[in-house]
Amino acid sequence: MKVDVLLGLQWGDEGKGKIVDVLTPQYDIIARFQGGPNAGHTLEFEGIKHVLHTIPSGIFRKDVINLVGNGVVIDPVIFQKELEKLAPFNLDIKSRLLISKKAHLILPTHRLLDAASETAKGKNKIGSTLKGIGPTYMDKTGRNGLRVGDIFTAQFKEKYDALVEKHVGILKHYEGFEYDLAELEGPWMEGIETLRELTAVDSEHYLNHALKSGKKVLAEGAQGTMLDIDFGTYPFVTSSNTVTAGTCTGLGVAPTKIGRVIGIFKAYCTRVGSGPFPTELEDATGEAIRAEGREFGATTGRPRRCGWIDLPQMKYAIMVNGVTELSMMKADVLSIFDTIQVCTHYLIDGNKVEDFPFDVDGANLTPVYEELEGWNCDLTQLDDYSKAPQALKNYVTYLEEKLEVPITVVSVGPDRKQTLNNN
Repeated sequence: MKVDVLLGLQWGDEGKGKIVDVLTPQYDIIARFQGGPNAGHTLEFEGIKHVLHTIPSGIFRKDVINLVGNGVVIDPVIFQKELEKLAPFNLDIKSRLLISKKAHLILPTHRLLDAASETAKGKNKIGSTLKGIGPTYMDKTGRNGLRVGDIFTAQFKEKYDALVEKHVGILKHYEGFEYDLAELEGPWMEGIETLRELTAVDSEHYLNHALKSGKKVLAEGAQGTMLDIDFGTYPFVTSSNTVTAGTCTGLGVAPTKIGRVIGIFKAYCTRVGSGPFPTELEDATGEAIRAEGREFGATTGRPRRCGWIDLPQMKYAIMVNGVTELSMMKADVLSIFDTIQVCTHYLIDGNKVEDFPFDVDGANLTPVYEELEGWNCDLTQLDDYSKAPQALKNYVTYLEEKLEVPITVVSVGPDRKQTLNNN
């Protein structure tokens, strides 16, 4: 068996959680391979909206194992709150949820370092979610990190104290930054006790044994391709590899074990926080998309920047991920428009450019658009793609031809039932 991969192709918030939830009945294991509580995967069904930050999006389906992989960073406080929110639904968490022993822990001082660093940047801040993600990955690569497996050893407190001492020393360099570490440590240690009650595994062995025995595995990515530490719009990116390659390092599976790669994208485009965004609409149209799409961050609540779909950016994301099929989300949001714009290429210093450039911010870049007919009707009641308005079908076909990848799913609302198969 091979691992199928599902990930975002834009700047995150594409709707990955919903599609994972829809696809989960086809799989035995759902595995998160990178990121941390900066992710906000939203699922909606039976009139209830759920937002998951660390726990994989297959947790609501029976008989499916959900694995938090080694590439994920875990905040015990947020993780415990997530579990508490799931408690009313009587899910058998202990049998459904596994944690990699090699996943790194976010300490209270990691969050303090994140806040201090972002404050010090002033106008040059990168738009961090202030969850301590970056400092945790820095300690991971600096070989100072604390891992889930450490909490089961006699040396845990000693390792924790040593890392905190290092962090406190760094925080002294941020003049005027005040904090109360003792206030943060109490809830964190409670979260550690909760983690100790769950099953921690050598996830790379677990997954490869599962694949060998014929189990079907879906790897769930967080954030989006354009936030990848290597291939995103650096430095306005996250601290992990959000692309398909991150599946291999974040779960311990070989490149030859990758199967389908399902790329999720919105019918338009959004971004949260700072950084380049070529098709951003800072006008009434952008405001209309934000209002109609309720474009506010699931994790931060921040308003998302909105714009038209960007084909050079999409082609780039499809290329670096090896995408085999696409899921188009939030088609219903564009129902308010008579016409829809699609960015087909850029003009940089007067020259036509179809490849996504190295320096988006520094380039004298102008997006060039092609206008398509809108469907201008409610899609939310559709239950079959064959019944969709012709203008929507034309938009899907147009994108398939330009991107050279089939769009197999079209989402027309937040509920899991509002998902149309285009096969």
